[in-house]
Amino acid sequence: MGNPLLEIHSLVRRFSTGDQQIEVLKGIDLAIHAGEIVAIVGASGSGKSTLMNILGCLDRPSEGSYRIDGRETSSLSDDELASLRRHYFGFIFQRYHLLPHLTAIQNAEIPAIYAGINKHSRQERAHKLLERLGLADRCEYRPNQLSGGQQQRIAIMRALSNKPLFLLADEPTGNLDEKTGVAIIDFLLECQAEWGMGLIISSHDAYVAQKMDTVYTLHDGRLSA
Repeated sequence: MGNPLLEIHSLVRRFSTGDQQIEVLKGIDLAIHAGEIVAIVGASGSGKSTLMNILGCLDRPSEGSYRIDGRETSSLSDDELASLRRHYFGFIFQRYHLLPHLTAIQNAEIPAIYAGINKHSRQERAHKLLERLGLADRCEYRPNQLSGGQQQRIAIMRALSNKPLFLLADEPTGNLDEKTGVAIIDFLLECQAEWGMGLIISSHDAYVAQKMDTVYTLHDGRLSA
């Protein structure tokens, strides 16, 4: 299988609340290979989002090591971390994080704009993905004109627009009904199979866990297989 692409060792994350230090992650060890399908399951408040944010270079650990393809992230500048994010990760959030004043296709193009991809190429790719999602007739709709499931599909398309090496999905079905949530997970797995990227999903949904290759449980800030 080769060396893991993402490696975490003895990772701790603390947050300050007043004069107290709250330890949310307590000595996490984790190794994820390219193309691997991973679930991180746990109750609300167990630290899943904190761990996902560190994996995606949106946050930094308080202690410990996080290496991406052998590169230690703690020594990187904010700009270097941003460059890693663009290359390695596509993000999908529970609350979609679509910009309300932009259309579906404009929302989907955002990462490609930051990556410097020319307008024709990024629009052509966005149109193809919209067709694949069954949303070709929703290109010019704004988020408030779309259902929750449609908004989440747009968010997935946005995450795929830069062809990332990993899709990070933080509670992607949390705001959806069960049927729509199952459809979203199945679609993510189809995308993984087609493009071969790694897929890391945090969830408290039992359906998610049974579909993954590897399942880790996060409880009280500690990770177990």
